[in-house]
Amino acid sequence: MSDPKHDDSSFRVIDRRLFNAEGEIRDEAVREERHQEESAPKAPASSAKGPAPATRIDAAPAAESKVAAPGVPAEEPKASRGFEMLVNFVAQNAAMLLGAYPDPRTGQPLLDLEGAREMIDMLDSLREATRNNLAAEDERLMLDVIGSLKLSYLEMTKAAARATQEQAKARR
Repeated sequence: MSDPKHDDSSFRVIDRRLFNAEGEIRDEAVREERHQEESAPKAPASSAKGPAPATRIDAAPAAESKVAAPGVPAEEPKASRGFEMLVNFVAQNAAMLLGAYPDPRTGQPLLDLEGAREMIDMLDSLREATRNNLAAEDERLMLDVIGSLKLSYLEMTKAAARATQEQAKARR
């Protein structure tokens, strides 16, 4: 017995993605866009606000056109609150490992130079990975945070080396 709810002939999947698996524009997407342009009402040629933002993809034949990869910004990116939160999270953990915050259990500052170095290296890697893709505010944040942490790391490393030397002298 056939259930009318699950009739396979009425179920249809339409692929509306703009790009195929190879990253090229799909022919169907170009045809659909042209159809939408033709059926859309024509807007006045001039406007007091200036030119309208480009929202369509100019594509000749799909085989010839190459489109920038998704996620590549076409203009100056805006500052990202999520990115700022990520940088601050890693920076606070690095600062904690450099003794900036006391351990809640003991009340004593926690000093883990190797762990702090790893956190600073993570921020350096993040900066390299996002080079030329950050908003100016995010780039300044990265530079300030990394510079501050490296300076603190250097100071703490020197202080730890002095303390080790003093302990060695006291043992003699």
